[in-house]
Amino acid sequence: MADFKRRTLLLSTGKQIKLFGTSIAIGKSLEIGEGYAPNIFSCANEQSTPKPATGVANPYQLTAEEIVEVADYNIQLWMDLKANLRKHGVNSSKIFNEDAVR
Repeated sequence: MADFKRRTLLLSTGKQIKLFGTSIAIGKSLEIGEGYAPNIFSCANEQSTPKPATGVANPYQLTAEEIVEVADYNIQLWMDLKANLRKHGVNSSKIFNEDAVR
């Protein structure tokens, strides 16, 4: 199983993908890339104090149920990607959701 350490995605094959940020993301088109901005729900550190206090940034005031809904949406995208890879292989553009591609 893949692991993520020090901004590097480590795959079970030994391949390593160096990332600029700390996350990967999937879009409605099923394209994957780096998710740079943790601007919906994230850990918030206060930098002004010597010992940072950890809090939660939730600018949209999402409830637990709404965050689970977002998680379910993303999980479904990843499951769709897996199904399309199994069906079409890695070199076919049929993998992607053409309605959502640019």
